[in-house]
Amino acid sequence: MDLFKKLLNDEGPLGQYSFLDKDVNYYFFPKLEGEIQARMKFKGKEVLTWSLNNYLGLANHPEIRKADTEAAKEWGLGYPMGARMMTGNSDHHDQFEQELADFAGKEAGMLLNYGYQGVMSVIDALVDRKDVIVYDAECHACIIDALRMHLGKRYVFPHNDVEGCEKQLQRAAKLADKQGGGVLVITEGVFGMSGNTGKLDEIAALKSKHEFRFLVDDAHGFGTMGDTGAGTGEYFGVQKEIDIYFSTFAKSMASIGAFIAGDKNVIDHLRYKVRSQIFAKSLPMPLVIGGLKRLEMLRTMPELREKLWAIVNAIQDGFKGRGFNIGTTNSPVTPVVLHGDVIEACNMVIDLRENYHIFCSMIIYPVIPKGMVILRIIPTAMHSPEDVEQTLNAFDAIKSKLDEGVYKEAGVEGAFLAKS
Repeated sequence: MDLFKKLLNDEGPLGQYSFLDKDVNYYFFPKLEGEIQARMKFKGKEVLTWSLNNYLGLANHPEIRKADTEAAKEWGLGYPMGARMMTGNSDHHDQFEQELADFAGKEAGMLLNYGYQGVMSVIDALVDRKDVIVYDAECHACIIDALRMHLGKRYVFPHNDVEGCEKQLQRAAKLADKQGGGVLVITEGVFGMSGNTGKLDEIAALKSKHEFRFLVDDAHGFGTMGDTGAGTGEYFGVQKEIDIYFSTFAKSMASIGAFIAGDKNVIDHLRYKVRSQIFAKSLPMPLVIGGLKRLEMLRTMPELREKLWAIVNAIQDGFKGRGFNIGTTNSPVTPVVLHGDVIEACNMVIDLRENYHIFCSMIIYPVIPKGMVILRIIPTAMHSPEDVEQTLNAFDAIKSKLDEGVYKEAGVEGAFLAKS
């Protein structure tokens, strides 16, 4: 079969829904316009936006804009030119790495150009075919893709099931000992869909009985969790037990890039093995200078995190008080769990955007089981109590319509979907 014909015949789990958009970029690849803030424009209308991972509101903060602008003016986007190992290093890169490591409570850090590719490459560099990986079933796609590349054995445990983790650890240890390899356990600080935290303290406690190294993806926890914002490890008091700490700049830092932190000898070793960095151009200087400013504000302005959590608590308490199911979240990520089919979900989103002026992300099958719909709310320091109240009232209205069956047909103003 021709490769392209085969490709076009298999739309994939998400591509199967491409017909919903009809080239209007409504559900997929939507275009939010205007300044990055709580209220932006979608298809010419102002919407209250709950879909940006800009937790601390740094994306458009005046001090950040100034730092980014001045760095771009001084350095341009080309400097430093070349891969980090060759000609792409600088004192600012070294400084940023060390400041990130210090904040995360580790000896050393290493910059990554992107979070997704970076963590894949880090895991690839950490293990070989003799090593065994044990991981949480709901780990992010970047970790799953890294596992697909792994030439050795891997064992999965049910989400946040520490007893299941230990059982898999026992299996992994036997195989690793037989092969002369080691064991790597991987989980997340905050799971991006459910909002619940990984059981880092309970998994770390298993180190007293089993020999393994512990990698935590804390993309949603860095800057939001813990007394100082140093992450979910700090929140649980087990940051020292995390051997490789990873986070991205795309969430609380509102930028591009990522980092890992750990023992200096391990990080120094990885500098020579992480292929996504060895064979890629160095992170441009404006992103490094801007990152240093973001980290400074994250460390020295706790009021940003306090404002974030005030909004988080207000909207989560509001949802629960009005009878909504927000699962087991104990982080800013707020999933509102509803029940309906794909058509109902789409019409509900249309109603929210067109008539209630609320923009949030819709999650449907196959990401979650059939018959379930999640509208994911991401609170930020940009939002206000008035935004919370408007959103809660809108959700009350759409929930009533959903229960009454309004969304089963294209009866909503602006709707273009109906069951055939």
